[in-house]
Amino acid sequence: MVARLREEYQKNIKKNMMEKFKYTSIMQVPRLEKIVLNVGIGDAHSNPTALNATIDELTAITGQKAVKTVAKKSIANFKIRDGYDVGCRVTLRGDRMFEFLDRLVNISLPRVRDFKGLSPKAFDNFGNYNFSVREQIIFPEIDFDKVDKIHGINITMVTNAKSREEAVALFEEFKMPFRD
Repeated sequence: MVARLREEYQKNIKKNMMEKFKYTSIMQVPRLEKIVLNVGIGDAHSNPTALNATIDELTAITGQKAVKTVAKKSIANFKIRDGYDVGCRVTLRGDRMFEFLDRLVNISLPRVRDFKGLSPKAFDNFGNYNFSVREQIIFPEIDFDKVDKIHGINITMVTNAKSREEAVALFEEFKMPFRD
């Protein structure tokens, strides 16, 4: 089964991008490489049950097992030592990535209270897009009654676009809800 958004990309989005940027080859068209979801938990080392609950939530949201992230160096001000668990992350590629993007744009983001759109300024110069959601409960896979702590999720979308303009056009084709 091919993801609906991947099919849309293959049939329509590639053609639209070819016409808009006057590419000579189909391989020049920017594509979405991966989506990384990251959750940082301040008390992950002292509260392993919270870390395990967060891993289970990310696994439910993405359909792929989340992995623990470990501190690479000690930071005294944050009371973190080298090797402490500090959070978890998931990297999505292929059909799971397109399925997640489809659910994010069409189901989860409209559920955000007072949602006015994503910031179009969050692109870097290499065509990647970063944003955060403040509550994991916007995802329908999360049962609100079983959540013990509300936390945010950082979402990074990595493309192979050569410029910021190409990446913006690609995400607009994916119908990302950007603010005006």
